[in-house]
Amino acid sequence: MNRIKEFFKRDKFAEYINAELLEVSEGYAKAKMDIQEHHLNGVGIVQGGATFTLADFAFAAAANSHGNVAIAINATISFVTAATSGTLIAEAKETSRNPKIATYTIEVTDDNNNTIAIFQGMVYRKKQTVESFMEQA
Repeated sequence: MNRIKEFFKRDKFAEYINAELLEVSEGYAKAKMDIQEHHLNGVGIVQGGATFTLADFAFAAAANSHGNVAIAINATISFVTAATSGTLIAEAKETSRNPKIATYTIEVTDDNNNTIAIFQGMVYRKKQTVESFMEQA
């Protein structure tokens, strides 16, 4: 799983928002984002796009953890509670997987374990491996 973590160090947008991959195992990933001023919107809460990106980052890591490239084909998010400070954690869990399609549920929580958002995503699993992309770098 260290290779998957290494692969996701190439995710420039996740790096830009300061998202960090904490854990990865088959069908599972956990990522965090320390809330900073640039994550806040005009009313002082974490911008929905920042929350979505954190969830999407964990989703991508979990989906690609099996070694084949997995590309999102659908994603939805429900914002449950606003966050203003602290750290957000996104925990992605695989709910189904077959050779072509897999689904995931990602819960985003805050420091007090309050649910901030619930993200659901579906990926198309390609034959191409994550390792082949790493070799191209």
